[in-house]
Amino acid sequence: MSNALDHGALERWRREPWHFITEVMVDPETGRAFELLPAERVFFEHCFRTDDSGRLIYPEQLFSAPKKSGKTAFAALHTLTTALVFGGLYAEAYCCANDLEQAQGRVFAACKRIVEMSPLLRSEAKLYTDRIEFPATGATITAIASDYAGAAGANPTISAFDELCGYTSERSRRLWDEMVPPPTRKIACRLTTTYAGFEGESVLLEELYKRGLSHPQIGADLHAGGGLLMFWSHTPIAPSASAECFHPHDREQLRQRGKRVCRYGGI
Repeated sequence: MSNALDHGALERWRREPWHFITEVMVDPETGRAFELLPAERVFFEHCFRTDDSGRLIYPEQLFSAPKKSGKTAFAALHTLTTALVFGGLYAEAYCCANDLEQAQGRVFAACKRIVEMSPLLRSEAKLYTDRIEFPATGATITAIASDYAGAAGANPTISAFDELCGYTSERSRRLWDEMVPPPTRKIACRLTTTYAGFEGESVLLEELYKRGLSHPQIGADLHAGGGLLMFWSHTPIAPSASAECFHPHDREQLRQRGKRVCRYGGI
């Protein structure tokens, strides 16, 4: 970011990144500062930790919760924070569309709305159809389609994959492989936000889930190890998504869907 953000503030945000979110970013749905859910706050306490060399301890990150838990907004907050607070000069962030989306998927749209609503970010940014630029540092956030060929040559600080259960084709699997965190960047991660899919629907998601479960649990629904940080909740984490908030018909629909949910579960 430019001189609009003094060095002291930037250092403080790197120590406690959740403050960047609550102090700078405005929730487009409320017009007020974001308030992180407890599960989100805990994830942010771990996801930017580095080793003695300054490299991220967890370059692979997975955040899963039932529908209506605010996962898309969480992915946008993470993407913006990574690119603007930790990315340094010429940070590259990518919002990757799954097989069911167009290139301008939900996470990129959420990033764009947050920038438009947040005065400090809006003053620093140039917004385009599929790209957000921050000229002061050269940071960019780009929406890309489910096309691995179009991602070739990327050097991502963060690549965000939303609803990995929708990545079912060989093409999308190759996109996932193409967007692996580059070893040339100390701060680089691949972020997945998703709800649990159906068994056999996304081999990629099942593999990632099983890998996460193989590592120690370090908090409520939070596993970490082997370069992977995984939050996986089977219960709603947002008050608006709690069972009592659903219309009775909605609850019945969720029960019907639950009969088909795979063993790595959730709604």
